[in-house]
Amino acid sequence: MVSKIRAGVFFGGPSVEHEVSVITAMQAIQAMDPQRYEVIPVYTTKNGELYTGAHLAQLESYRNIPEALKQAQKVVLQKEGKDVVLMLAKQKRFGSSIVTALDVALPIYHGTGGEDGVMQAHFERLGLPYTGPDVTSSAIGMDKWASKAMFKLHGVPCVEGVKVTQSQYFTDPEAAAQTIEKAVGYPAIIKPYNLGSSVGIHKCRDRASLLEGLEDAFLYSQAVLAERAVQNLREINCAVLGDDDEARASVCEEPLNATDILTYADKYQSGGKTGKTGAKSGGGSKGMQSLARVVPADLSPEMTEKVQQLAIDAFRAIGACGCSRIDFLLDNQTGELFANEINTIPGSLAFYLWEKSGLTFTQLMDEMIRLALKRQRQQSLLHRSFETNLLQHAQIGGAKAGKKV
Repeated sequence: MVSKIRAGVFFGGPSVEHEVSVITAMQAIQAMDPQRYEVIPVYTTKNGELYTGAHLAQLESYRNIPEALKQAQKVVLQKEGKDVVLMLAKQKRFGSSIVTALDVALPIYHGTGGEDGVMQAHFERLGLPYTGPDVTSSAIGMDKWASKAMFKLHGVPCVEGVKVTQSQYFTDPEAAAQTIEKAVGYPAIIKPYNLGSSVGIHKCRDRASLLEGLEDAFLYSQAVLAERAVQNLREINCAVLGDDDEARASVCEEPLNATDILTYADKYQSGGKTGKTGAKSGGGSKGMQSLARVVPADLSPEMTEKVQQLAIDAFRAIGACGCSRIDFLLDNQTGELFANEINTIPGSLAFYLWEKSGLTFTQLMDEMIRLALKRQRQQSLLHRSFETNLLQHAQIGGAKAGKKV
């Protein structure tokens, strides 16, 4: 009998997207094949503490988080011999304090402290395979300015923009506003450079609304990205699954919203709007799945192919792995298409796009784990050290250099 893969699903974390992460994780856990995986939920509190327990795999537990944590085990993730284990934070005086060993980690964080390379670096240091992009790609993907620089280097078109730091703004707000006006004009889109879920985003039409938007955006980030607003806007999204060797694009979607930019409420609190497809999308508790959308998007075959190819190009530009969603801005009058951002751990893992592409949510989870284990096998073949001991004859320089101890 083949033993199950012990899969730790990590979620929550110190981000303004904390609750969205919990919803996505619950969706992913429900989709994982219980015949193949022993799923271990690992909830990360907003101050970074880790808890595990079977009840943490149920969304209902998070309606009263303090009570849920009383019933859970507080743990730490560490190396124990050749294994990577969840260990009781308060170790037992007698007996083993190991809760379980893990074979693979699934970081399903959204935003800072989890999607940006922080947890990926922890997994790397421990030698634990994990789904999604590596440390560098995660950091680039989370940084809207850096990711767009990579897009441009690889021929993926982006809207012109400028980065303004918190120190620039608070030193001279009017000068910061002038920098933005000169670079992109009005209307301008203001967004924190390292957040998702449309947190802190504003469309500014004049100096007063620009200053107001900057003031709010700097509550969430130390830098903002200001970009020219695309006119005659249609938002088109496409997911990509794979790695450097293999990558495929999903069908495209067009989110439907009452305003000209999608807000946090549009994405997660839309309350079951009905789109052109006639299907009711559900309540806000369903994460990105609850957003009213047209899938597949009403695009010409040529435009669909263009979006899908640029999505793959953007995915590869940052060296992504696993499942990402790339969001595009389409000027419906001129036909110009611009990459807006890449979401390396997208809301609901974009499963609704893969289902329309012939891949079930369960198969999507299988693929993400397969890619994680594939990367670990490839990395295990790399040389990490030289068979030599430089310390055997090393001496410390300085005032007493040359003296033997």
